[in-house]
Amino acid sequence: MNLRVITSVALMLAVTSLYSCKKEKQSIYPPTNVVGNVNVNFDYVFGHNLLPWTIGTQYVHPMTGDTMTFTTFKFYVSNIKFKDSKGNWWSEPNSYHLVCNTCPEKANIKINNVPGGDYVEMQYTMGIDSAMNVSGVYNGDLTLGNGMFWDWNSGFIMLKAEGNSPNSTTGVFAFHLGGFTGSDNIVTIKNTNFDGKTMAITNTKDAAVTLRVNPARLWHSVDGLSVRSTVHMPGPIAKTMATDFYSNISFLGLSYQ
Repeated sequence: MNLRVITSVALMLAVTSLYSCKKEKQSIYPPTNVVGNVNVNFDYVFGHNLLPWTIGTQYVHPMTGDTMTFTTFKFYVSNIKFKDSKGNWWSEPNSYHLVCNTCPEKANIKINNVPGGDYVEMQYTMGIDSAMNVSGVYNGDLTLGNGMFWDWNSGFIMLKAEGNSPNSTTGVFAFHLGGFTGSDNIVTIKNTNFDGKTMAITNTKDAAVTLRVNPARLWHSVDGLSVRSTVHMPGPIAKTMATDFYSNISFLGLSYQ
């Protein structure tokens, strides 16, 4: 083989190798067209002993001593975002979810079409932001038929807890918590870094984020049901109850389904 042929073959091999390396460096995993789903699940407990909590079960509040049986428990979660390992945030479009413990289809949250990748943090809002409270456009989980809007006050009930109790002078309790302006604003932004773990989004399995919630926290620092069994408007009591409940919501774990 003469020198010219050897030189040509060597040049072709070099170009092929360079092209292959360039292609390898440009490849992206997961592919940018991969999307997956995330389920946000809720684990309910009651009191500092973390008793399993369900609608229709009788409990004794460990701080107020009240006997209570919940018949309704609903709250809003909105503006869900995920941060990937490179520091980029992805926000769910039109992110407003009603979580309803008595509604099987709304017991948890499903977020579809999350871009594939590795995520290290989640941000979410407890309640409904002020802009949506006054937008006048209410559909989906925000539809007025859900009974979570004050017509007289032009604002959402962001958490509703109702039930029965012999300690209440009326035999029932009803706490409708809301408020999105000034000192009565109960809208709360929360973050979790998944306890240092990574949430991998692929198109093969749904990721699941489990958050622990404790309805007993609503009465962590307010009077018991014999003193107050209803709240139906924004104000200091609603702010205290919501703050105590929201601040106790915690990340429990990641899984794949």
